[in-house]
Amino acid sequence: MKLFPAIDLYEGKAVRLLRGDYAQMTVYSADPPAVAESFRAAGAEYLHVVDLEGAKTGLTPNLDVVRAIIARSGLSTEVGGGVRSEETIRKYLDAGVLRVILGTAAITRPGFVAEMVKKFGERIAVGVDVRGGLVAIRGWTELSDRTCLDFCREMADAGVKTIVCTDISKDGVLGGTNLALYRTLSETLPLDIVASGGVSSLADVRALRDLGLSGAILGKALYTGALDLKAAVALTKEART
Repeated sequence: MKLFPAIDLYEGKAVRLLRGDYAQMTVYSADPPAVAESFRAAGAEYLHVVDLEGAKTGLTPNLDVVRAIIARSGLSTEVGGGVRSEETIRKYLDAGVLRVILGTAAITRPGFVAEMVKKFGERIAVGVDVRGGLVAIRGWTELSDRTCLDFCREMADAGVKTIVCTDISKDGVLGGTNLALYRTLSETLPLDIVASGGVSSLADVRALRDLGLSGAILGKALYTGALDLKAAVALTKEART
């Protein structure tokens, strides 16, 4: 299982939100590339970046920061937040991003995901952010009418290989992750599932690994010191129990 330590960007800084609430934002660093470099030093190979401003506006205000993160850390980086056009996808790929995550556009523009998958293959993933069983869009500020499972099936049918699934209620509260949700998705769908939200202990990492998930995103627990990244990376390299 791949581990993706996370950097959420807002006004060029590394921040974290509580349950996706922009009014409950904590700034952790004014130097996101240095944060990424520290993740690399702890053994990380991958990185998950979200442009929180872009998630609301559909623009790329932190593109230069993303470039700097990749140049300084050398981590294989996936990026999401406001990716709603082929132009934005190309900007990120040209910046050296490994994989681009589509979110709102996958709901609001039918056919867009399938078109982008045809052009860019597995460099396109889809973020499925769930609140109360429904998929949230526009930086988690609105709810769609699609259930998580039905929407994931649609994405599989569109040719998507990887889903990054976040339980918003678990995000940023250090209360554990939604194992039942990820078990259902992994057992039901022919997709690589990356779990996000509430991964806050080595026990969480072990449980997700043992489900056979493709990956897990580590956020607030790294910034507070609740989870040691070096130990988590080592755990993913052990055989499943």
